[in-house]
Amino acid sequence: MKKQCLECGKEVFGRIDKKFCNDYCRNAYNNKVNPESKNLIRNINNRLRKNYKILDSYKLTDGKTKTTRTRLINKGFDFDYVTNLYTTKKGTTYYFLYDLGYLPLDNDYYMIVKRE
Repeated sequence: MKKQCLECGKEVFGRIDKKFCNDYCRNAYNNKVNPESKNLIRNINNRLRKNYKILDSYKLTDGKTKTTRTRLINKGFDFDYVTNLYTTKKGTTYYFLYDLGYLPLDNDYYMIVKRE
């Protein structure tokens, strides 16, 4: 039984579970399946990923370090995108991106922390 490319209909050669004849057809098909309406989700995930990489670029000592707001912004950090908040019993709020977070301190300093 000959398998056909899901995008162009040409015969597919190779692995038994192969669905597309080449990368172009695979990308074209997936772009049709994931239309423009999903761009919002894709853009938010990209923003979260970038913020995480920025926090992860800091070397942590004992699970934490300090930096300034300006340094974070210069690296492209966007403070509008976080995955969750953690408020301590004292009322201090940490902003997290998965397991890395930051705590606003005085004079535009931020403490970056890693949740174990």
